[in-house]
Amino acid sequence: MELTRNSATSRMTPSTRFSWTTLGLYALMSVGILCVANGCAVTSGQETTGQYVDDATVTTKVKSALASDGGMTLANQVGVETGQGVVQLSGFVPTSADKERAADITRSVNGVKGVTNDLVVQP
Repeated sequence: MELTRNSATSRMTPSTRFSWTTLGLYALMSVGILCVANGCAVTSGQETTGQYVDDATVTTKVKSALASDGGMTLANQVGVETGQGVVQLSGFVPTSADKERAADITRSVNGVKGVTNDLVVQP
């Protein structure tokens, strides 16, 4: 589009206003895209997609190990959450031996960096 001025009235012609409007819309869309891209960026303290997948894998492995080594009763009583490789165990178990067994099984799983044992013994 041609940027011209009408010399008789010294005003912008409709085609010029359209091109400036179009340019403004493109600029606004570019800023919007950058804001959206920034919103999707990982900030300090948050997991990347890869870390999230790794943690989900560790959680699945721990649940499977609890089911196979500790029995289905223990697996059903223990909640498992993983964040940055550290596994948190939660829930209620009948004995302190079950609490320790769940922690030991969890520590034996490949990829576990630490265990937070928040299990409560409730006979």
